[in-house]
Amino acid sequence: MKFEAVTIKDIAKALGLSTSTVSRALRDSYEISAETKKIVLEYAKQINYHPNPIALGLKERRTRSIGLIVCEIANSFFSQAINGMESVAYSKGYNVMISQSHESVEREMFNLQYLTSRSIDGLLISVSTETKDFSFLHDLKRRGMPIVFYDRIVPEIDTHKVTVDNVLSAFEATKHLIKKGHRRIAHLANAQGLSITKERHQGYLKALASFGIAAEEKLVKFCPHGGMLQEEVDEAMADLFKGKNRPDAIFASADKLTTGALRYLNAKKKKVPQDVALIGFSNSDLTELLNPPLTIVKQPAFEMGQKAMQLLLQMVESKRPVTDFEHIKLQAELISRGSV
Repeated sequence: MKFEAVTIKDIAKALGLSTSTVSRALRDSYEISAETKKIVLEYAKQINYHPNPIALGLKERRTRSIGLIVCEIANSFFSQAINGMESVAYSKGYNVMISQSHESVEREMFNLQYLTSRSIDGLLISVSTETKDFSFLHDLKRRGMPIVFYDRIVPEIDTHKVTVDNVLSAFEATKHLIKKGHRRIAHLANAQGLSITKERHQGYLKALASFGIAAEEKLVKFCPHGGMLQEEVDEAMADLFKGKNRPDAIFASADKLTTGALRYLNAKKKKVPQDVALIGFSNSDLTELLNPPLTIVKQPAFEMGQKAMQLLLQMVESKRPVTDFEHIKLQAELISRGSV
């Protein structure tokens, strides 16, 4: 049996009124008497009537829907960012349509095509690790789609962007390891093409240079899927611990890489921090419950989500084309625990 939503026509028929009278009563028009309004509103509430968003969208030329693409909702960083986004959207009367790329460029493109075909008012996106061709996003921007990037951005597309200060965050994490006496610091990194990978690697190299430590290419391992596949983390870690000159510390620059590295070390019976220290980006509340509790770089994900949605809704609701854009860089927090 096909579900059919209650319409204005249904209310009009039940109350013996015209559809135009019901429509005006629901809009609180001055043309309708207070008594009629009360009858219509009470009946609408009784039968759980809600305005058709598609019909409203056609009338207002706005659907009050925002498209959102994340790599994985189960990732604590993205789930916290979503909460921030929805808190702003809900307060402004917007609905958020969430899609996951799972780090796949094919799924990301499918999600983009689906969301934009649903006449969304704007788009929030953190690009996948596989995405290298941004022509579709360039085209959406050119055709007037309001777009805001958060976390993983596309620098060459001129629009609002919200990130943490990745260079500074990675610098502080690496400096923390150096000040604890570590000198052979490995960098377990995300896919090479991502903006966050480039910036966090830059911060890592900057910290080494500032303490006179020579960077070694063999101590840097890039993981094309950002740690979503444990086998790629295992392979990278195995390479790091081959031979004699093994790392005495690891800086992991993504949530899944951090926990994946710890999983590998535990499986190989390597003690943290006695055999090797570990620090990494993570927003999981469980990191303090692990053995040992992880030293982490925690991003202000909820605030990032709020800022990104605020900027997007400003673009959506602007009566003129927006040409002045911001790149907001928030500060991450270094939380020192037992893994260093």
